[in-house]
Amino acid sequence: MGNPPELYYEVLNITKDTPPQEIRAAYRCLVRQWHPDKHPPESKPEAEARFKAITQAYEALLDQQENRAVLRACNDDARRSCASADDGAAAMARAPEMEKAAARARTSAAPPPPPRTPPARESQKVYSSTDIGGGGRRAFAEFSSYVVRKAPPLERKVECTLEELCAGCKKEVRYTRDVVTKNGLIAKEEVTQTIRVRPGWKKGTKVTFEGMGNERPGCLPGDAVYTVSARRHRAFKRQGDDLVLKAEVPLVSALTGWSFSFRLLGGEKVSWSFRDEVIGPGYEKVVRGEGMPVAGGRRGARGDLRVKFDVVFPRSLTDEQRRGLVEILRGCA
Repeated sequence: MGNPPELYYEVLNITKDTPPQEIRAAYRCLVRQWHPDKHPPESKPEAEARFKAITQAYEALLDQQENRAVLRACNDDARRSCASADDGAAAMARAPEMEKAAARARTSAAPPPPPRTPPARESQKVYSSTDIGGGGRRAFAEFSSYVVRKAPPLERKVECTLEELCAGCKKEVRYTRDVVTKNGLIAKEEVTQTIRVRPGWKKGTKVTFEGMGNERPGCLPGDAVYTVSARRHRAFKRQGDDLVLKAEVPLVSALTGWSFSFRLLGGEKVSWSFRDEVIGPGYEKVVRGEGMPVAGGRRGARGDLRVKFDVVFPRSLTDEQRRGLVEILRGCA
């Protein structure tokens, strides 16, 4: 039995509706990448398995394209023959033409055959899908084993302050991983890595050290993956690339004038005064370009600083205070 068609598309990293020209391009790219002669001895077994599976997949899809073209040509000629023939003899007379049409369709619709490997020197090995016996199923079995045989990632978190995520920094991380000794035993190894935190990185950003995770016998080394977490800030809250600061304003200050000051993440002091305006519930002041840096954006791009004011109302009033407020606020719009 052959392999399922879905596996052929997966091996070539294409979709089912890929046209013949793109199938050929994908095949050529992969055979160049995985030709065993381009790989060192330690990765040559994997390269051989992949190379054979890629060739098998391409040849199988090549056959599928030819079969579909032949069937389509035969069906089209059969319909034309039945519509124009006066009797069965006339239909039989057109059989040679149907064979010619099928041959023409096979030639025009099928992708070009795999490029031939030039004659090798005596010291050079020529690889093909039928190398090392066992046929296509064995090649696919070897290919699958190399695809999945990688140790699971070793996952850790690296915590950053909001100031570090704003300015960028270097974080030195240490962890212990499993390594395989020459005797095939598992030993512990201490590893130190440096993470360069870029300005504007967000919570959830991942940093991967390929092949620096745990090792398992018969597997490729796993990766060490660090995920950025953000420490809670006492004043600011991050929303996307914006910074949000909440300020509580007593009711009397919201009505009669108020001044307050705060420091930005970089340490700069900002002072504001409200003399000629009333601060109402939900009032927000936006300072453009004073938020977090935009990671991956244009140079110098930053979000905004949004200061949200929360007016604090008194919990209770005396009768005299109520009467006084009524007199004061009676004429206000």
